[in-house]
Amino acid sequence: MSGKVGVIVMAVLLGLYLAFAVQYGIVLITTGEPVAIAMGVALLILPFIGGWVLVRELVFVRNGQRLLRTLTAEGGLPVDDLPRMPSGRIVPEAADAEFPQYKEAVEAEPESWRAWLRLGLAYDASGDRGRARWATREAIRLQKAA
Repeated sequence: MSGKVGVIVMAVLLGLYLAFAVQYGIVLITTGEPVAIAMGVALLILPFIGGWVLVRELVFVRNGQRLLRTLTAEGGLPVDDLPRMPSGRIVPEAADAEFPQYKEAVEAEPESWRAWLRLGLAYDASGDRGRARWATREAIRLQKAA
């Protein structure tokens, strides 16, 4: 629940930022000064790029959560029995040792969104967030295509 509250707070803050940036961008454009006009145009464009990124991330999270719920309901999530450090993070060496089985599963079934999602979870456990997101995006794409 706290994650949803955080998302709502961030969306509201972005909305306020958009409103102020657009207002200030208009003020700069109306000055008539070339540099101010350029800055005003940038202030009108950049907030919308930020909004687009936020919406894209929210859709990614929603779709990823949906796939995780499905995999959980099927009993297909990997068992989380990896050793942890005192901080609660997974011991990287333990995650790396289990990683090959998930990579091999994707190689055996490249069209399986379940295998790709498990690979994403393995990347995440290994601390490679970029590849975890990439594998999860591939799982989402495959599930939508099915």
